[in-house]
Amino acid sequence: MIMLSPLSSRFSKSLAAVFISALAFNAAAQTAGEAKPLRVGIIGLDTSHAIAFTQTLNKGPKKPEDAARLAGVRVVAAYPQGSKDIESSTKRVPEYTEKVVAMGVEIVDSIEALVSKVDAVLLESNDGRVHLEQIQAVLKAGKPVFIDKPIAASLEDTLRILGAAEKAKVPVFSSSSLRFGAASLAVRNGSLGKVQSAETFSPVNLEPSHPDLFWYGIHGCESLYTVMGTGCKSVKRGLSEDGKVEVVGTWSGGRKGVFRQENGGDRKGYGGKAVGEKGEAVVGTYDGYDVLLFAIVDMFRTGVAPVSAQETIELYTFMEAADESKRRGGAEVSMEEVLQKAKAALR
Repeated sequence: MIMLSPLSSRFSKSLAAVFISALAFNAAAQTAGEAKPLRVGIIGLDTSHAIAFTQTLNKGPKKPEDAARLAGVRVVAAYPQGSKDIESSTKRVPEYTEKVVAMGVEIVDSIEALVSKVDAVLLESNDGRVHLEQIQAVLKAGKPVFIDKPIAASLEDTLRILGAAEKAKVPVFSSSSLRFGAASLAVRNGSLGKVQSAETFSPVNLEPSHPDLFWYGIHGCESLYTVMGTGCKSVKRGLSEDGKVEVVGTWSGGRKGVFRQENGGDRKGYGGKAVGEKGEAVVGTYDGYDVLLFAIVDMFRTGVAPVSAQETIELYTFMEAADESKRRGGAEVSMEEVLQKAKAALR
């Protein structure tokens, strides 16, 4: 496990305080044995995730038997502005605004206006560069917030956002929906015993304003971390035999975790394999958005984030280390070196 020094160690030390506040949060969410209604607000209508989440919360999940898990939770307001300059994002805003309005969502003209009307926030802006700015009013209001991937467009801003959330004592987490796929969760929960190695794959669409893997490769990297857990020591990036991105991480004890770009053939879409003490299993499958939404709503109700700040920091360090390895011509790069460089930029 990488040493997180003062900034990240404070995240761990704050868990007890977060847990205590979560008890009060959860108690307040229960009335007469039923979950208290929750008003949810969305920041950023430039990603399909915003539409998918609103559809499920305001119209109902795909599986009727899942309705009880989301009972009383509804998107009531949205602030449309997401990315300011990524054309693939900005062009979506008018269409997506129209769609959420049709589902009963009020459009507001500022984040401050949004947080005054809601109990919890989905920060959905597709552009990680704006998240640090956009989350400030949410943290000031003390509203729990889910930050859609990527949490930021740099490791430095990842540290800033999680540090600000810790200081404000506001429940926050960020994740790809791939983390909550049933196959990956089964392995994380011990179905194979200790995982000895894993390989995952996903698309790697690039956005020049973000490190290579932050924009879309994060899906497969998140699956890798779901089954491997924390503890990566070094990263080396190169190309697979078919010329696609390949990132090899060495975990403590010599365990190996590999992420590869999908190729439309034997690595089509999302997937992978984990090998453990009890055998091997398929991992990294995409099970839709609802599985992530269940985890988000659970955090809104309990105040307990399902993904720790420590693991999120290490995941983004892994992806940033992959870019550093690329800059060094495929050399092996220390995770600790990359993390300390990011921390130094905060001073």
